[in-house]
Amino acid sequence: MNYRYYAFLSFALLWISCDNTKSKVDIPSPKKTAYASDTLQLSREALYDKVLGALVGSAIGDAMGAPTEMWYRKDIQLKYGYITDIIPLVRPQSPEGSWAHHLMAGATTDDTRWKYVTAKYFSEYDTELSPQNFASFIVNYYQSQTKLLRDDSITNAPDSLDHRIEKIDWIKEWARVALAYGKSPEEYRKAQSRFYGGEMSCAGQLYTPMFGLVTNTPDEAYRIAYDHALFDVGYGKDISALVSAMTHMALRTQNMDSILNVATFVDPYGYQDSRLVGRISYGIADGSIKNVLAIRQKVLVDSLIAKDSILYKIPDGFPEPKNEWVRQEMVYQLLEKDEKAIAFHAGEIWQILITGMQFGHGDFEKTLQFIVNYGRDNDTVAAVAGMILGARAGYSGLPDDQKQKVLQVNKENLGIDLEALAQELTAQIH
Repeated sequence: MNYRYYAFLSFALLWISCDNTKSKVDIPSPKKTAYASDTLQLSREALYDKVLGALVGSAIGDAMGAPTEMWYRKDIQLKYGYITDIIPLVRPQSPEGSWAHHLMAGATTDDTRWKYVTAKYFSEYDTELSPQNFASFIVNYYQSQTKLLRDDSITNAPDSLDHRIEKIDWIKEWARVALAYGKSPEEYRKAQSRFYGGEMSCAGQLYTPMFGLVTNTPDEAYRIAYDHALFDVGYGKDISALVSAMTHMALRTQNMDSILNVATFVDPYGYQDSRLVGRISYGIADGSIKNVLAIRQKVLVDSLIAKDSILYKIPDGFPEPKNEWVRQEMVYQLLEKDEKAIAFHAGEIWQILITGMQFGHGDFEKTLQFIVNYGRDNDTVAAVAGMILGARAGYSGLPDDQKQKVLQVNKENLGIDLEALAQELTAQIH
């Protein structure tokens, strides 16, 4: 008994002794501050100019990419040369595209449609934005469209049935997930996992940039967009939240490095701490920027251009010197190495977006031309880039012909009044 007692006493004294020798020096862990913590302060006029610039900039990107959406870049060059402006939307109707065959230049697709729908969601719920209300809003919209199928007027105009079915087909995949979200976590997981075949699509990026317009900081823009990314999985949610934060940052600064650095410094949900892989979206963005910078540093000579005339054939209408086309072709080839099986993969959209924005470095037209002429899901990428750069430049800084064209065509032919939408949003925000 005594042996056990003394053994215990010795252990206790040793523990106390060790504890007493613990260093009293403690170096505190670094405190991370917000990337931009002050509340956004713009006059009503400046805010309206930037909101309208974001909406119209996105519509310009959508309209430029829509005629060649999902095309391979060599096919774009064969038919159109190098696209530098908005061209007619020559393609059959589809739920995700236009709801009519072959529309005039300036017409847009579901990318602009989702901006309109999201703005209406903001108006209806105002200070009560939440994933639950967003899901309810989508379900209510879907149900309103299905009720129109019972309209007696269809019997007198059978063709109108096709148009109404088109509107239901567009929102059907989304409504399935939104309906399940309101039922149970298990139902939601099943519906989310089969959304567009289970692909990690860029769904959220069609509407999350809008949250960057109605929030006060990049961090807040990220969080609220992330929470509303009901249709995304994995790091696709991180990307959808980042394009919202970048849009907000574009309201604050003209500095492109600050806008692109959102992917470095805004990470409220700790994706960078992911074991083994870290933050995939950051890795893609960092690699894309480095690729462009490395190619920019190359000294190109005429002999390099002439070495392979087929590889570096300059497309008709390319507005810059030969050396610049060689650099652009080299960047395109790097992008092609990472193409995914489906062009609307969130990671691929993000990679093309960051690459295009770094390549254009603030030049609205150059950035959108780079993206559109690459092909793949170019209307979506260009729409996201157009919203970010449009928020940066404001409506007053966008190309005159293009902005007037998309305003007119969207209002008169598609029923989307972007100016009225910007006024509505500005009144709500301000």
